[in-house]
Amino acid sequence: MSINIAIDGPAGAGKSSIAKAASAKLGYIYVDTGALYRSIALYAMNKNLDNENLIGKLTDIELKLEFIEGSQHVILCGEDVSEKIRTPEVSMEASRISAIPEVRSFLLDLQKKIARENNIIMDGRDIGTVILPNADLKIFLTASPEERAQRRYKELKQAGNDTVTYEGILEDIKQRDYNDMHRETAPLKKADDAVILDTTGMTVEESVNSLLDMVKNLGE
Repeated sequence: MSINIAIDGPAGAGKSSIAKAASAKLGYIYVDTGALYRSIALYAMNKNLDNENLIGKLTDIELKLEFIEGSQHVILCGEDVSEKIRTPEVSMEASRISAIPEVRSFLLDLQKKIARENNIIMDGRDIGTVILPNADLKIFLTASPEERAQRRYKELKQAGNDTVTYEGILEDIKQRDYNDMHRETAPLKKADDAVILDTTGMTVEESVNSLLDMVKNLGE
């Protein structure tokens, strides 16, 4: 019987970093569902597709996750796009296309199949509420918008992006929060039985240890 841990929360809260580190320590597979939506967003951007045309092209999209030496790689139509999907532009487009019911339905079976077959930590916006409603542990991981913007700003600056501003990133994060919480299909919200983990003021290591403590308490 596989063990499923669901992590939901707003953009930039550290879900990916924390889930990835915790998965490595537990020997679980980390599933970044946001990467799947980002990949479809990248496909739509490259093809210049509006919503209606994207829906018509979904069956042409070949999308899979490969786990190479413990690291998740996203393969889109035969190409490893793991790095290409990590831009602010793709992030905003992913927020838009993730509200399309047909896109969510397209990805649902893939996500459920991975969870059935593996011990996993899966993060996203509706994992505990929609994708894995029977997960063994549900966590709503969050942080203040200001802290999330500061983290993202430092990350982009260290990557050599000199055009970004803290103010611009903060505005994008607040807009994405609003979009994610107000969309009609699977809006971002805390599952009734989820535990809140607020990482404001915490290091990644402290956040990971808090998550691991929750996992240890599963059997108690």
